[in-house]
Amino acid sequence: MKLSRQLVLSSLAVFVLSACSSSPTQRRQAKDDFEYLNTAPLKEWQLADDAKPQFYTNYKIPQGNFQGGIGHEVDIRPPQQILELIPGARVENKLGETTLWLLREDELNKVWQTALTMLNERNISLREQSESKVVTDWVVWTSEDEDTEVGARYEINKIQEDGRYGFQLSLVDWQQGGEQKPVTLTNKERYNTLMTNLVTARYDLELREEAARKAQELVKYIPITMGSDRSGFPVIIARTSYDTLWPRLPKFLTTMGFTLEERNQSQGTVKAKYSAPDDEFWNDIGVKPMELKSGVYTFLLGDLGNRTSINVTDSSGKPVEEQLLKDMAPVISAVIEREN
Repeated sequence: MKLSRQLVLSSLAVFVLSACSSSPTQRRQAKDDFEYLNTAPLKEWQLADDAKPQFYTNYKIPQGNFQGGIGHEVDIRPPQQILELIPGARVENKLGETTLWLLREDELNKVWQTALTMLNERNISLREQSESKVVTDWVVWTSEDEDTEVGARYEINKIQEDGRYGFQLSLVDWQQGGEQKPVTLTNKERYNTLMTNLVTARYDLELREEAARKAQELVKYIPITMGSDRSGFPVIIARTSYDTLWPRLPKFLTTMGFTLEERNQSQGTVKAKYSAPDDEFWNDIGVKPMELKSGVYTFLLGDLGNRTSINVTDSSGKPVEEQLLKDMAPVISAVIEREN
């Protein structure tokens, strides 16, 4: 049977702790031998006729019909964990199924569309698709912890239960070395997690890209004015947040004739060397030239919530004159407008 797509287990989807041995089997199995499997069956303790038995409950062996592997069937690899990259989502693992519970239907629809996008990007074909259910074709996983390539097919559902909205994923078929085998609980737990992490990672990527787009839109409109800091000293005020202005400021300064030397985001400092641009630059932005001498200056940014203060000191650490700040403010404003 042709497998539709090969996925390599990466740090994005899973962190695997493996033993020093290069053997995949030894990574999955205990280091010691399995001599305990040859232990003779337990038999009832025979007491003397006049003996009164006393038992300590600490050593009582639980009774019951317990299901699970023994010997070579026991997988010692640490369990996988769902990456918590979807804000507000709660993870539930039950009977081999992984469900992401969300609070709103629109959030579920966004996760659902993210999953479809991820499957399409990875060329994972579908055997069945409806508005609330998807069944994939074979997906091949390659891992150093497996002796051969393993294949899995998944069923993904949108569900609604008790006012909650769930994205449910379950492994329904399993292959090893091209041979179809029964699906074990261990397989479900590990490879449900891996596939779910591909969805959550793709969702996180979309969130970060959307945030970057919004920041880009916000930075297009940054009013620049004069103002004063909390101590009453004159500063340039950029009417945008610190996080929005910080990544763009170096580009603005470079355009103005500064060469960056040092940056420290936590302290809000940018150290740069100034060399006055030519007349063409000033004619281009339509602002009169600044009377700023060549040299090294430090820009000090202050986080004022939805605004950012900008102060400038010279190489000796002394603040530049207020008039120079007033001359610099329209230059920064014109450069921002030109960059947009």
